[in-house]
Amino acid sequence: QDGDLKFPLESVKKLKELMDGNRHINPRMMVSMASYSPCQEKHLPEEFRLVCKREDAPMIFRRLSLAAEDDLCEICANAACAGCF
Repeated sequence: QDGDLKFPLESVKKLKELMDGNRHINPRMMVSMASYSPCQEKHLPEEFRLVCKREDAPMIFRRLSLAAEDDLCEICANAACAGCF
């Protein structure tokens, strides 16, 4: 979830894979996460297409990608969650 937008966890994981896979295309030409947008990716899950039309899309994608980090408990990645510890 990002604000009032909600997405399935599996779609967010796919988004993270796309973003991580395209960040280091060439070691000399690293793409900044702040400037990269997965909107041109043909494998972008359909539920993110509406986000692409927003001006704040790069920020939304970045926050969603951070929420899908491997080292976070999937339950506790949700700010409303309590009690994982």
